[in-house]
Amino acid sequence: MDLLEVSHLSKIYGAGENAVKAVDDLSFTVQKGDFVAIIGPSGSGKSTLLHILGGVDRPTGGKVYLNGQDVYAQDDEQLAIFRRRQVGLIYQFYNLIPVLNVEENLTLPVLMDGRKVNEERLKELLCTLGLEGRRKSLPNQLSGGQQQRVSIGRALMNAPAVVLADEPTGNLDSKNSQEIVELLKQSNRRYGQTLLVITHDESIALQADRVIAIEDGKIVRDERIRGRAE
Repeated sequence: MDLLEVSHLSKIYGAGENAVKAVDDLSFTVQKGDFVAIIGPSGSGKSTLLHILGGVDRPTGGKVYLNGQDVYAQDDEQLAIFRRRQVGLIYQFYNLIPVLNVEENLTLPVLMDGRKVNEERLKELLCTLGLEGRRKSLPNQLSGGQQQRVSIGRALMNAPAVVLADEPTGNLDSKNSQEIVELLKQSNRRYGQTLLVITHDESIALQADRVIAIEDGKIVRDERIRGRAE
């Protein structure tokens, strides 16, 4: 079943002679439970695409559907709720709140949504992330790998329909990078999360179910490496 549908998507910055087409008439679908790697050179439009898919940046043209819902038919308030409930965003820079401890950073999306924290899910995530003993630690008391684990947990806390990760291992050494990739793969399998990861790392791309290569805002290769995630 297709979870995500992108139809003739475009994003143009500027106007006239200064116009830059960051995303150029992209169309593709993503099946529920897939792990998709998006690759391409710097400036190819990968991050812009991810931001549009996550409801962060409105497209100039085209449509994005998640679970059949037209994402950009929503007003700004509805879009903010959509981002909190349906999308988990993970960035290279962890974007943790420095004055909040691990538990508080993890549960922030739930509390911002005015909902009660599911203590069982919190406990399970802390265990999965290997952070049971650090739940009261502040970000500056954690290693880079541990901070990225918190960032991943925060993205998963609301059980989103899709997880979007923009170079999630870019700040980490090779050992921590592989541990983070394994965590993302575990989430993909355990929770049936649909996962889209932007990466320059070929070893990460080769672990995905599918690779989409983008250049100059266009898809130049779309290759399924292995069968649909179960």
